[in-house]
Amino acid sequence: MNVITTFAAKQKEKQVIYERKMLRELSLEILKKQVEQTFSDFYKLGVVAISAIEDGCVDVAVESYLLGASYSRFGYFGEPLEKVKLRCITEEKYLINTLYDYVIYWGNVDDFSLMNESMYYTCEHFVSYWFNEGFYKGEKRYRMKLH
Repeated sequence: MNVITTFAAKQKEKQVIYERKMLRELSLEILKKQVEQTFSDFYKLGVVAISAIEDGCVDVAVESYLLGASYSRFGYFGEPLEKVKLRCITEEKYLINTLYDYVIYWGNVDDFSLMNESMYYTCEHFVSYWFNEGFYKGEKRYRMKLH
């Protein structure tokens, strides 16, 4: 008797395999270094404790990296990065808002001042940076026929 698999299950399996391949190129040390570098201004002010937010930032960076890698196929076929970002703007905004809420909560930032706006732009830059990294690495894998 044959085993029947659905298209959705096969697609999910291929996605997991691709994500594992992409994550092999990512280093935890690089992620942590980027977290420290991006949020260093807020650490100096004592607003954010590095140990409290590092895990959440790494999680969001990995998700953003994988999002960029999954949309890199469009870049391989000639679509510029700006158009690709318009395709996934809702997912990217969700990641930005998630990171912002996480940093505000664990960073003990209470007032709604200019610092909160600056923190939002910092989170936006952080997510965008890792999206671009995933996009370019994924596009490179497509060019080398490693997908």
